[in-house]
Amino acid sequence: MIDIRKLKELVRLMVANDLTELDLRDEQQQVSVKRGGSNAAPVVTQAPVLAAPVVAAAPGSPVAIAPEVAADEGLIAIESPMVGTYYSKPSPDKPSFLNIGDSIGDESVICLIEAMKIFNEIKAEQSGTVARILVQNGDAVEFGQPLILVKPE
Repeated sequence: MIDIRKLKELVRLMVANDLTELDLRDEQQQVSVKRGGSNAAPVVTQAPVLAAPVVAAAPGSPVAIAPEVAADEGLIAIESPMVGTYYSKPSPDKPSFLNIGDSIGDESVICLIEAMKIFNEIKAEQSGTVARILVQNGDAVEFGQPLILVKPE
């Protein structure tokens, strides 16, 4: 899945430069953004890429989408149960709920997701060791989006 912040930046650049279409591809995905006119909302389509990679960004471009790392075998993804804003800390002055290498249990709180002004504690529902954290504090997340990868115990 493409990083929402990068997608918003691409849309902002499209509007600022009066572009109507943008097509980016890497080894695993293709993202096309099209907009009709100055007031039309951009339309985003995303699909897996089955052909050879194509480099679409020019050198020195302000936005570059890095290719994703190959699938992590044996790791289990803990996914977002809702749409909202991801928070890695209970408050700005507190430490993160988890870090890479931490052991977690089924009832461990891994993050907060704010939806409609309500902060929801998200529990791991999986025990293991945190291998990767896939989102950053303040990121918008979608239902079913992987948040962290866990090496099961």
